[in-house]
Amino acid sequence: MVAMANKLCQLVDIANAPIFGIDVNGNVNKWNDMSAEVSGYSMEEAYGKPLMTTFILPKLQSAVWTIMDDTLRGKETSNYKLEFRTKAGKTKYLLVSATTQQDPDSNIVGVVGVAQDVTEQNKNDHAIAAMANELRQLVDTANAPIFGIGVDGNVNEWNNKTAEITGFSKEEAFGKPLVSTFIVEKLQASVQEVMDNALKGVKTSNYELEFVTKSNEIRYLLVNATTRCDPENHIVGVVGIAQDGTEIKKNYRAVAAMA
Repeated sequence: MVAMANKLCQLVDIANAPIFGIDVNGNVNKWNDMSAEVSGYSMEEAYGKPLMTTFILPKLQSAVWTIMDDTLRGKETSNYKLEFRTKAGKTKYLLVSATTQQDPDSNIVGVVGVAQDVTEQNKNDHAIAAMANELRQLVDTANAPIFGIGVDGNVNEWNNKTAEITGFSKEEAFGKPLVSTFIVEKLQASVQEVMDNALKGVKTSNYELEFVTKSNEIRYLLVNATTRCDPENHIVGVVGIAQDGTEIKKNYRAVAAMA
């Protein structure tokens, strides 16, 4: 039995995952090699220290303590995100499952956390979020009308330029059926066909579209319709990137009238 216990302790110590534990007072009583590597604190430095105030970022201490307290009552938690403060003052992001630690008589004597270091993944997520935010700003502030629909044909993209030329704000446009709300009646069937084709993956370039503005004027747009896909490459909508040709159209008609 002792030999088996020693073997299990060795497995915990050399496991390729951070494993740490606390007693009923919240003080560290388990700190394997990977926990030491991730945090920069040796086993000797960590032992006996209060886990919350020593290693957890202040903004999360209350939430993490609630999880640990629940686990000490027998309510275990899986896959919660924890931010560890390292000895070097950096932050490590761990995905932790908290398990009740019991003595031979099944009395709860502490909590063991088995973690996965997701710091690099978290950095990548932040980088992707920052990129998405930058793209969102580029779309919103682009000097060209950009609008989009979901598979139901309702507006889910409406940038500032589109709002400017139509007179309809993003809030007014969102959720409205694009074709029946904003396209002149005589073109609704052909525009619907273009949108349907784009939803099947068939893109269309440079088709002329007549938008009805809020003041009941007509705006002539030259539009490229592009299929929009999710990360799994499923078609989820259509994006239209347009050029406002209203003034060119007016000038052409004026010249034609003079001829």
